[in-house]
Amino acid sequence: MRLNRLCVWLSLALCLPLGAADAPSDGPKDDKAQKTYQQALDDLHHHKKSFALDNFKKADKQDGGHCAACQRQMIKYGIELGDWKTAELAGDEMVAEAADDRARYMAHYQLGVVYLREGQRKHKDEYFTRAHEEAVKALPENVKFAEAALLDGQALAYLHQDAAAKARFEEYLKLKPEGDASRQRVQRYVENPDLARARMAPPFSVTTLDGKVVSMDELTGKVVLIDFWATWCGPCRESVPHIREVAKDFQGQPLVILSVSLDKDQTKWKEFIAKNGMTWAQYYDGGFTGPMSTMFNVQAIPHTFTIDADGVLQEERIGDSSIEGKIKKLVAHAQELQASSAPAK
Repeated sequence: MRLNRLCVWLSLALCLPLGAADAPSDGPKDDKAQKTYQQALDDLHHHKKSFALDNFKKADKQDGGHCAACQRQMIKYGIELGDWKTAELAGDEMVAEAADDRARYMAHYQLGVVYLREGQRKHKDEYFTRAHEEAVKALPENVKFAEAALLDGQALAYLHQDAAAKARFEEYLKLKPEGDASRQRVQRYVENPDLARARMAPPFSVTTLDGKVVSMDELTGKVVLIDFWATWCGPCRESVPHIREVAKDFQGQPLVILSVSLDKDQTKWKEFIAKNGMTWAQYYDGGFTGPMSTMFNVQAIPHTFTIDADGVLQEERIGDSSIEGKIKKLVAHAQELQASSAPAK
């Protein structure tokens, strides 16, 4: 039984907020719950995530704990906002409500994701143990569920059961086709389980304004600075000369700068880039609900992320662009790695 398509669908449902006109078929059936659910969607539209989470939880309760759409949102925003009680409740309800094997495997997987994220946040092994237990329930012998294998590998890595974690990562690689965007990341976990325990940058791949593809896992060995900004943001405009100076100072060194625009008007964005000599990589994300902004959970700008040569997030700053010191150290380390891996002459 293959659950890959279902997992992709559910992952999208968890990651992307729904609009008022997009209420799913598995939404609440109770009249009051439907109104509360629509209010939650409106809260999301106005970027009021905590209010939205409360209303998704309320709608689910009004619907007798049977609202699958509510539960998905409770997990997504419960994890994002650190409301673990709500996220766990939703996962438990998903397990209880599962109508068949397929739904039950997926429910255990989602509950396992909650425990893994909770363990990462609280740094407690008990949650990684629970994540492992839920992943195992999503992986009976006859089921080929790649994402659950990856989840179990990560949980086992955090429990420092590296041999078992490696086996799960290798299982994941066998289930994913060549060319899949995640394969390179998981292959690195096989080679170095410590990376599975690190706060890795999301494995993004974007096409920049000049038509080049920038992929996180193809930048291994280089320091990456990601700058979320917009032309309408005053502090962002003020930081442009600073970013430009960083690009100049580290030219020719193992540093990649990627500016991610949250502008709505592409014409203004392009004109601003040309006028201000922003010659480093530029990507248009289209707002706070764009794929990169969602992936990095960007809620305010300017917002920068500094990533080391192994792809590990080292520093995150909002509004403060004092980044040179950290970058200098990371670039020096990247250069040392390059020198040590260079073939002897």
